[in-house]
Amino acid sequence: MKGLISGLCFALLAAGNVSANDSKPVTVDVLAKSTVSWDGSELPSYPAGKPEITILKIDIAPGVKLPLHEHPVINAGYLVSGELTVITEDNKTLEMKAGDTLVEVVNKWHYGVNNGDVPAEIVVFYAGIKDKPLTIKHK
Repeated sequence: MKGLISGLCFALLAAGNVSANDSKPVTVDVLAKSTVSWDGSELPSYPAGKPEITILKIDIAPGVKLPLHEHPVINAGYLVSGELTVITEDNKTLEMKAGDTLVEVVNKWHYGVNNGDVPAEIVVFYAGIKDKPLTIKHK
């Protein structure tokens, strides 16, 4: 891990044309770190299979309500802009604004709605398994 961090710092310095003498240090902020989803449920164990990471940028227009769905894999998101409300089937609610993160519920029916006046842009990171779905829509 130490080698990875050293390599990352070197890459940042080289790519950004920043030297160790610059007055702006490299900073790292932990945006989310959790063993539970936003509703307090324990995250499940990772399933067996070939790991596959997927990163999606999702834009949700103002007034749009997503269909009821669930995720069979662990995922987390960062709301880049706008606002988003996430509601579980048992009416637990998360209100998000730009800059907020979430560790999403897993194997639990929920939906999102953009009640704002501007598009909601969210980047979601999925820790999935190759050839398995990230999202399942309710029938």
